[in-house]
Amino acid sequence: MATSDNTLAGARLEFVSQWGALGSSWGVNRTMAMLHALLLTSAEPLSTDDAMETLQISRGNASTNLRELVAWGLSRKVVVPGERRDYYEAEKDVWRIFCTVARERKRRELDPALEVLRSCAEKTAGLRSREARQFHRMMKALGEFAELAARVMDRVAASERSKVVPAVLKLFK
Repeated sequence: MATSDNTLAGARLEFVSQWGALGSSWGVNRTMAMLHALLLTSAEPLSTDDAMETLQISRGNASTNLRELVAWGLSRKVVVPGERRDYYEAEKDVWRIFCTVARERKRRELDPALEVLRSCAEKTAGLRSREARQFHRMMKALGEFAELAARVMDRVAASERSKVVPAVLKLFK
């Protein structure tokens, strides 16, 4: 039994570490991604102290990132009977996680980029130099593509898995 427990613990720590690395590649704080992975793979809700001990992070770091996971909608506080400490559990539905991340990334990254593209296109719309016209065309093209991406992300994030997954799978057959 101990070997099985050690194997599971090792695999879990490997996943937590790699999820943290992936998160930082996707623009998410490494510690936040590691906390998310820890909660995803936990059978029971975890306290801030549990997270601190497992990841060897400070209370402030754990608290800040747990609050951020709650703000994103990737985890929630839960009440554990007889306990006064805060406990957290992750959203475990993979499709909901994907939709939540897509919605948050759109809001935090794509929407501000769209505003910049629109503003730059608007400011250069009347300019006549060759360089200005080329710049304007590029801002318009990038803006149109970003708007399409935003619409796709909105539709995917708002849809039900049962409707979207079969449609997406058809594209790859």
